Amino acid sequence: MTSVQVEQHGKKPGEGGEGQGGEGYHRALGARQIQMIAIGGAIGTGLFLGAGKAISKAGPSLILAYAIAGLVIFFIMRALGELLMYRPVSGSFSDYARQFLGPFWGYATGWTYWLFWVVTGITEVTAAAKYMAYWTHDGFPQWAYALIFTVILYGANLISVKLFGELEFWFSMVKVTAIVGMILICAGILTIGFSDAAATASVSNLWNDGGFFPKGIGGTLMTLQIVMFAFLAVELVGVTAGESKDPEKTLPKAINTVPWRIAVFYVGALIMILSVVPWSHFQPGVSPFVAAFERMGLGVGAAIVNFVVLTAALSSCNSGMYSTGRMLRDLALNGQGPKVFTKLTRSGTPLVGTTFSAALMLVGVWINYVAPGKAFDYVVSFATISGMWAWIMILVCQIKYRAKADRGELPGSPFRAPGAPWTSWFSLLFIGMVIVMMGVDKDSRVSLYCAPLWGLVLGASYLVLKRRNPEGAAFNKAA
Repeated sequence: MTSVQVEQHGKKPGEGGEGQGGEGYHRALGARQIQMIAIGGAIGTGLFLGAGKAISKAGPSLILAYAIAGLVIFFIMRALGELLMYRPVSGSFSDYARQFLGPFWGYATGWTYWLFWVVTGITEVTAAAKYMAYWTHDGFPQWAYALIFTVILYGANLISVKLFGELEFWFSMVKVTAIVGMILICAGILTIGFSDAAATASVSNLWNDGGFFPKGIGGTLMTLQIVMFAFLAVELVGVTAGESKDPEKTLPKAINTVPWRIAVFYVGALIMILSVVPWSHFQPGVSPFVAAFERMGLGVGAAIVNFVVLTAALSSCNSGMYSTGRMLRDLALNGQGPKVFTKLTRSGTPLVGTTFSAALMLVGVWINYVAPGKAFDYVVSFATISGMWAWIMILVCQIKYRAKADRGELPGSPFRAPGAPWTSWFSLLFIGMVIVMMGVDKDSRVSLYCAPLWGLVLGASYLVLKRRNPEGAAFNKAA
C-alpha cells in the first residue's frame, strides 16, 4: 500500500485491526507472527541448499563472508526501519523510491520486486525438486516435481491473511527448530563424542584442512552472491507494515533481531557443522545439513533434515506466491499495472494477480526440464540481482530522507539508523562489489545480461502508461 492508496481510501497505515483495511485486505498480523516471519525470512534455500556450493568454493572462510554480509544486512534493515517509522506503508520500497527519487523509480522498484519474488518462487520449487531426489534417487524427473509443487502451492495460496500468518509462523518454527537442533547435536559431538563423526570432529577443522582460506581470498569473494542470496527476503518484514496490527512497535523489534538471527542461524550453524565435518566433504547441490547427518552416521536424522528443508523451500515459495498477488494489486491501484489486478475475491484474495504470478513460475518447470543440473545456479543469480535492487533503493532513499530530515524539511524518524549515512554508503559499496563478483563468475553473469533487458522493458512500458495517463498520480512525484 503506497501513500497514494492511503489518501484514496482514507486509511492511515496500520489501521483496520483484524477487519478489512482500506484496500480490502485483513490486517491481522500480530507481533508473534511478524517476529517469526522476520526470522523465517532469513532462513531458506540459500542456507539449506546454496551453502553446499559456497562451502566447496570457500571452505571455512565462508563463515567470515556470512558475518560481514550479515553486518551489511543489518545496516540495510536499520535503514529500512528508519523509513518505515517515518511512514509505515506496505509496498514501502516502491513508495519511498517514488517519493525520494521520482515516479519512474517507484514504478521500476515495484515491478522489479515483484519479479524478484516470481524468480525466487522458481528457485524454491527447484530446491524442493532437488530435495525429493534424496528419496527417489532420480527415479522421478526433477521437472515433474517442480510442476507438482507449483500447482499445489497455487491451490494452497488462496487463504486469509490471518491463516497465512499462522501457517508461516509454524513453517518458520520448523526451520528454526531444525537449525537449533543441528547446533545442539554438533555441540554434543564436539563435547561428548558420540556418532561416527566423533573421531575427526574438532574445532581445528576450521583451519587444519588447507587453512581458513583454502581457496584463497578470491574463492571467498566469489561466494558473495550466494551469501547475499541467502539473506534475500529479510526485507519482507517491511511489506507487512500495512497488514500489521501495531507496526510502530512490532517492526523495530523484528528488525533489531537481525544481528542475533545471523549470528545463530548462519555463523553459529556453519561453525558447528564445519567443526564436526571437514569442509572438503561438502559438495555443490547437496544440503550441508543432510550431508553432515550422513557423515555422522545418522541416516534417520538426514532424512528428517531433508524433510525439514523441503518444507522450508515450499514455505518460501508459498510466501512469494502470496506476496506477488498483493504487489500486482498495489501497482494496479496506483495506475502502474492492469486494472484487472485490483480485483479481490470475497475472502480478500487477489486471485488474478496470484494466478498470473503462478503461471510465470511455471517457467521454473521448463528450466528444470532443459537444464536440471544448472537450474538452481541460473535462478539464484537472477534472483540475487533483482532482490538487491530493493536493497539499493532502501539505502539511497534512506540517505535522501536523512538529509531532508536533518534540514528540517521532513519529520525525523524515532528509529534512526546508527552510523548513517556512512553505513548506508558502505552497504552500497559492498553491494557494488557483489555485483562485480557476479560479473566475474561465468555461472552468475547471465543475470547481468538480463538486467539491462529488464530495464528496457520497464522504461518502454512506463513511457506507454505515462502517455496514456500523463496526469495520473503514478506519474507525479509524491509530496
